[in-house]
Amino acid sequence: MVDRTIIMNSQFNIGDICTKMQCTQGRANKVAMRWISPQLERTDYTFSDLELLSNRFANVLQELGMANGEVFFTFLPKMPEQFFAFLGALKMQLITGTLFANFGEDALLDRLGDARARILFTKQSFLKKVARIRDRLPCLVYIIVVDVEEDLASDILSYPRLMSAASDQFVTPLTGPEVPSVLHYTSGSTGKPKGVVHRHKSILHQYVTARDILGIKKDDVFWCTADQGWVTGTSYGIIGPWCQGVTQVHYGGGYDAEVWFRLLQDEKITVWYTAPTALRMLLREEPELFGQFDLSNLRHICSVGEPLNPEVIHWAHRTLNKDIFDTWFQTETGGIMIANRPGLEIRPGSMGKPVQGIEPSILADDGTPQADGEQGNLCIKADWPSMFVTFLNNETAYKSKFRDGWYYTGDTSYRDSDGYFWFMGRSDDVINTAGHLVSPFEVESALLEIPEIAESGVIAAPDDMLYEKVVAFVSLHKQFQYTKELELKIRIYVSNKLSTIASPQEIIPIDAIPKNKSGKIMRRVLKARYLGTDIGDISTLED
Repeated sequence: MVDRTIIMNSQFNIGDICTKMQCTQGRANKVAMRWISPQLERTDYTFSDLELLSNRFANVLQELGMANGEVFFTFLPKMPEQFFAFLGALKMQLITGTLFANFGEDALLDRLGDARARILFTKQSFLKKVARIRDRLPCLVYIIVVDVEEDLASDILSYPRLMSAASDQFVTPLTGPEVPSVLHYTSGSTGKPKGVVHRHKSILHQYVTARDILGIKKDDVFWCTADQGWVTGTSYGIIGPWCQGVTQVHYGGGYDAEVWFRLLQDEKITVWYTAPTALRMLLREEPELFGQFDLSNLRHICSVGEPLNPEVIHWAHRTLNKDIFDTWFQTETGGIMIANRPGLEIRPGSMGKPVQGIEPSILADDGTPQADGEQGNLCIKADWPSMFVTFLNNETAYKSKFRDGWYYTGDTSYRDSDGYFWFMGRSDDVINTAGHLVSPFEVESALLEIPEIAESGVIAAPDDMLYEKVVAFVSLHKQFQYTKELELKIRIYVSNKLSTIASPQEIIPIDAIPKNKSGKIMRRVLKARYLGTDIGDISTLED
């Protein structure tokens, strides 16, 4: 059964529950967020601060004419204002999206354009990217800039000025469970990114899973390393902990093993939620490094984003004397579905067992249930509280994900005789690199904009650090030759157009890209050639 104890007076509003409700329950002066800058400067924000600052931002949005159901986006690195804006926009009942700070102009255009975003909240150094696509965003009315003291234009507004003029009192409208809330974009294998829309009801599932799976307790200090541009960073870097009044640490810097472990020690972190890529990077550090730090407050470590290697689990036992609990969910699921957790035996390499109230199944392509030990489509019985409710402006694609009451995740797995689930791979071509999903179609499209490239094909290849890496095959126009200079140009171009995450880790020149007779790129042929495995049936290849 879903725990509804966080819902009072039928108010499902995520922003209100994470701020005002915590204050009314006696936590107004409790530290909600300890912000640690990249320079390791600390600033504490109480739940009262979150309430008042998010109220101010809600009033800013209201003053600018935003109405419930319209789309608002942040495009920021991790910084305190990201959280105030996110919660304030939800209080306004806006569909609230967060964009990864490393996105390039094409990635921005695809998402902002598809969503018909009305307001974008960003920083001054990102304005050049936005300016290059602004004329193709007719719905974008205002840009709010976090780090300028005065307005730059009539439609490019100063956040400090707006906030200073706004009231810190705001009455959040009564928000029902089905009202749209958070928007994230996910990549597909053959088309543009799709906008995954959630509802305020998702907080029921995020509350329960943060408590029961991550094991968060009221007096804990929680650290989620995920960026707010991704679903983990909102579901469990904002909503799950704050809806139960838990203190979070947020750090604005990048990976640094010594800094991270000093934070774990000095901030007395009790529960740490991070990614397998980060853990694999720690595994490569000298073991002596970790012996310097007192981790006695750290109760356990949780992992998300990609399958967790058994060797990382063994490393944590050997080096840190800690368990790592792997968890599985997707942008579409909104919260953890299958997981290892305290009290459940860890089987290294397994996804774990289903969360209470979640019914997964392994189905064949025709919908037939598979026996234990047989691989098939990982499917979830539809209508759990945090289930996405549509792909924005693409209801046809949304409906294609459901069949006979089951959501088809796009992952393949099997269940063993003891009820543990084991991830096997994707049933499409989407690339999971360091926990970020990358569309091969998007990368191929960007590559074709480079004058020297005639054709391109992009695949995922196994990688010890990233789980999967982006490998690009390129066929050049006859008058060009592949050089180191061209390789650098390709990497920079894709980084600027899409993101640094999408930039190929390996680029391979090839005479021609294999396609079938209808012109579809045969990525499985490219992958087999790269891995040196059997190509299989090639009767449909072009002559």
